[in-house]
Amino acid sequence: MGWILLLLVGAAVVFAISIYNRLVASRNRYKNAFAQIDVQLTRRHDLIPNLVETAKGYMSHERETLEAVINARNTAVAGLKQAAADPSDPEAMKQLAAAEQGLSGALGRLFALSEAYPDLKANENMMQLSEELTTTENKVAFARQAYNDSVMSYNTLRESFPNNFFAGWFNFGPAELLEIEDEAKREVPKVEF
Repeated sequence: MGWILLLLVGAAVVFAISIYNRLVASRNRYKNAFAQIDVQLTRRHDLIPNLVETAKGYMSHERETLEAVINARNTAVAGLKQAAADPSDPEAMKQLAAAEQGLSGALGRLFALSEAYPDLKANENMMQLSEELTTTENKVAFARQAYNDSVMSYNTLRESFPNNFFAGWFNFGPAELLEIEDEAKREVPKVEF
């Protein structure tokens, strides 16, 4: 009888360790996925001052727009640092998403204004920076999708029975998705006949 009880206790311990290890592995996967977002967003943030400097020579009277881009970039950099410090902090992820959305809006306004400056559009440096920024934006989107997939897997694992009991006992909180809405993509096109 004692051996059976010892065997049951041993099986329960092995089971708990297995769940704990899967939760740790899943949490580490989403943190690693966030590290990839960090790399791409840092690259994006590093390109923006060069873009603004190039545009300054042509758009000297568009100072407000240029300053808005730099301010939005600085806010996004601060949001990224806070989120990178703890990717499991839901508030930090929400602030990062809002900051990146603001930066995308400011960049959109800059590119819209640049259409009025043919010399700027034709500037080789501006074209190269725009292409690098577009490529980086695509990489950010892919990295964000991988991160959100990892978060979804982690949250599903921690919310599934019986993992949810162990997740609570070992303080495995929910992870927050990173959803950056692009205002231009969300707008419904207006059709007039």
